[in-house]
Amino acid sequence: MDRDQVLVLNAGSSSLKYQVVGPDGSVAVKGSVDRLTGEDDHARALAKVTEDLRRAGVDDERLVAVGHRIVHGGPRLTTPTVADDDVLKAVRNAVPLAPLHNPPALAALEAAMSWLDDVPHVVVMDTGFFADLPDHAATYAIDRDLARRHDVRRYGAHGISHEYVAARAAAHLGRDDLRLVTLHLGNGASAAAIDAGRPVDTSMGLTPLEGLVMGSRAGDLDPGILVHLARHEGLGTDALEDLLHHHSGITGLTGRSDFRDLEAGLEDGDDACRLAWGVYCHRVRKYVGAYHAALGGADAVVFTAGVGENSARLRADALAGLARLGIEVDAARNEADSKAVRAISTDTSAVVVLVVPTDEELAIADATRAVLHRGAS
Repeated sequence: MDRDQVLVLNAGSSSLKYQVVGPDGSVAVKGSVDRLTGEDDHARALAKVTEDLRRAGVDDERLVAVGHRIVHGGPRLTTPTVADDDVLKAVRNAVPLAPLHNPPALAALEAAMSWLDDVPHVVVMDTGFFADLPDHAATYAIDRDLARRHDVRRYGAHGISHEYVAARAAAHLGRDDLRLVTLHLGNGASAAAIDAGRPVDTSMGLTPLEGLVMGSRAGDLDPGILVHLARHEGLGTDALEDLLHHHSGITGLTGRSDFRDLEAGLEDGDDACRLAWGVYCHRVRKYVGAYHAALGGADAVVFTAGVGENSARLRADALAGLARLGIEVDAARNEADSKAVRAISTDTSAVVVLVVPTDEELAIADATRAVLHRGAS
């Protein structure tokens, strides 16, 4: 029996998504284990994955490799790499930079390496796409020696998704020289400026906390707020980290943790939801304008991920008032129910607005195969 399938494991802070992808991109089985609350849960969740694979008739002997999404690779782990002790150490060392995401990913990786110990395991970093950001975009204006000692720079995140949708947008428009503003909008959210396939800037920073408003993360905020709260509320570093990760963003403003609940509250006239919606859209609009300028003029704006792909109202409101930048959304196209790559801008819009479904698992599978191919050549 030929080994030709890649198992992709995408461990989030509270879920473990998986797919088995064939050499032609076909998906033999996919699913997720949700509502996980600890690192041990992710290891135990693999038992459910094993059961699902066997129920679907997927034989372990068909697996050529396992690809793993790692949110943060730190300063040195930047390209897809076969996991070994040094890789595990690098992922572990980057835990302080992604405390919600790296621990469960590491737990799933170690458990999977024990379960499937006869095939290579390849890690694909969400920070990797942004490893070569221009220095002026990657550098924070703090004491340079302090920054160097602690590897402080802009690392970004969601790079797997941004790179994937940028390539699909280029294929859809038949151009490889596009200047793109890509918007990955989900529970976690980020923006990127991409010129001819290479990143120019991105909104997430040293950690996945910076940038757009998110489900429970504030995104951009004055760092003086943290000093103020530490001094006057007595909040220590652990309490501040908990605030930033779990009690900010849409959750902090409304008490609602799901974007669909936010939209429902908006429909019901809830004042807190109305304010949160305005804050969310305002932040997206600011980044679109800023990256339009950073690119010297964008050719297209691309929406992707759960919110970006599914909320027509968000897309319309976030880009409202940008006609002077050449960005105009066609209401009928925007409201159309479709899962295809599609333009939702008017025929006269100077900047094309696209909705491009992301597929991080397929991108991870492709990157995993590329690593195996390099190793065999």
